[in-house]
Amino acid sequence: MERRNFLQSTAFFSLLGLQSSSVLNNLSETTEPIKPFLLPSQPPLAHNNGMDIRVWVRNGATSGLFSSIECAVAPKLMGPAPHAHKELDELMYVLEGTASVLLGDEVVEIQAGGWHMRPRMIKHTFFNASDQPLRFIDMYFNQPFEEYLETIFHQLTPENGYPSGSEKRSLEIKRLSEKFGLIRFDNSDQQKKQLMKEYGLK
Repeated sequence: MERRNFLQSTAFFSLLGLQSSSVLNNLSETTEPIKPFLLPSQPPLAHNNGMDIRVWVRNGATSGLFSSIECAVAPKLMGPAPHAHKELDELMYVLEGTASVLLGDEVVEIQAGGWHMRPRMIKHTFFNASDQPLRFIDMYFNQPFEEYLETIFHQLTPENGYPSGSEKRSLEIKRLSEKFGLIRFDNSDQQKKQLMKEYGLK
C-alpha cells in the first residue's frame, strides 16, 4: 500500500502518459514486494544483418510493473507491420543510431539519446532508414511483452521447426498476437510495403 501511495503522490506514470490506474491495480494485487536486482553490463547486442532482441528486465522481476528489452536493427531494415496494442504502453530509448517510428500516419525520427512514448491503441511501427546500425531499449508497461518477443525471435526459428513464411509459424504468431492483444489493420501489409519502397528498406 505504501508503494501504491508513493506512485500516486509522485505522479510518475502520469508524467509518462501511461494508463496509471492499470499499473497501480497491478501493484495493489501483488503479494510479493519488488526485490532489488543488478543486471551486469554486457557487450552491445549485435543485429547479425537482421534484427535481434535481448531481454533485460522481466515483468515478473518487477511484480508486473514493467519489463524491458534491447533491440538491434541492421541498416535499411523494416520492422513489423503497423499495429497497435490493446493494453500495452511502450517507451523507447535510442542508444545508437536513429529510429524511424510510424505513429498513426506520421513518421518521426528519434536519434540516439532520445525517448519516444507510444501509448496503447495507437497504430505504429519502427524501422531503420539509415545506413548505420540502430540499437534501442524498449520498456513495456502493463504486460509481459518480453515473452512475446522472446518467443518470436528465439523460439519460432527454422532451427526449431518454424521456417520463415511457413503456415506453422504464421499460426503460432497469430495465436500469440491474440494472447497479447496485438491489433492489425486492414492496410497494415500495404502500409509496410509502402514504407519499404519509400525508404529503400529490406
